[in-house]
Amino acid sequence: MSAPSADLVASPVVRALPGWRIAPGLALAAAVAAAAYALAGLEQSLFGHPWLEPLVLAILLGAAVRNVWSPGARWTPGVEFGAKTVLEVAVVLLGASVSAATLSSLGVFVVVGIFLLVVVGIVVGFGLGRALGLNPRMALLVACGNAICGNSAIAAVAPVIDADGDEVAASIAFTAVLGVVVVLTLPLLGVLLQMSTLQFGALAGLTVYAVPQVLAAAAPFGPAAAQTGTVVKLVRVLMLGPVVFALSLIAGRTGRGRKDQARTPGLHRLVPWFIVGFLVMIGLRSLGLIPQTAQPWLASASGLLTVIAMAALGLQTDIRTVARAGGRVAAAVVLSLAALLALALLLIRLLGL
Repeated sequence: MSAPSADLVASPVVRALPGWRIAPGLALAAAVAAAAYALAGLEQSLFGHPWLEPLVLAILLGAAVRNVWSPGARWTPGVEFGAKTVLEVAVVLLGASVSAATLSSLGVFVVVGIFLLVVVGIVVGFGLGRALGLNPRMALLVACGNAICGNSAIAAVAPVIDADGDEVAASIAFTAVLGVVVVLTLPLLGVLLQMSTLQFGALAGLTVYAVPQVLAAAAPFGPAAAQTGTVVKLVRVLMLGPVVFALSLIAGRTGRGRKDQARTPGLHRLVPWFIVGFLVMIGLRSLGLIPQTAQPWLASASGLLTVIAMAALGLQTDIRTVARAGGRVAAAVVLSLAALLALALLLIRLLGL
């Protein structure tokens, strides 16, 4: 893709336009997404069906571009916007495909099971991290990131336990790469275990780091799996508030943390805006305020935005960060994620999903 000319970028008129900073990077992500759709179409014509979904292809293509060419400062704002904000908008639009009946169908036992999964996952992950020689703060960052929602959980927990910048950067660096690996490999596990749509959707919701990444992981098993996974993941994300609150109380009682940092984050950190938007869309659909004719369009828009966002996520994935994160951190993240996966499979079996 050709870069904008220097004269055009330097133009004061262009600089004054809203969104001009995100345009190059967002266009790059859109171009990668378009290439992913083209490859999926080629697969369809050659084999009768795509072996890899556009979501997966977008991540792979984006990561391939990132690891042969590092986008400069001109591209960064748009790529970051695509990987975060576009993903969040896609999740909000997905809410139009989910009814309140779907949400309530989880039942009390499933919600309690998710609660226990998160608690046990944090305890096990923390224990593994300490056994591997990580300090308590790093072990807790890794454990919370794996058990709840990846980087968002790490960012919310860090100020409460007084984690320093290096600890946050190291834990985020590896979870960012591993999160993409999980999205790509989890469907293979679902196929090997011959899981049903409901079972795999629940597995994705219980193990994948970020809410939007659930869409990519569950896509090969169909829309029902994506809806189930998103609802399960929603409950898991809502555990962030109680966990951070509990950690803030523990930190206060043990005297850990500086006075200016050891505090509970604001509500917007504990309940992200797109989760609220997702719930609002569910409510609107359940009340009949979203026309039936509009629902397929909203679902298609959510799918398209997710592919663009996955391309942007791939463009942010540098596999070399794994080496920089350190062997003990890498081992702690992988082992705690493996433990979470085992716990999720056990929970699915116990609940009879």
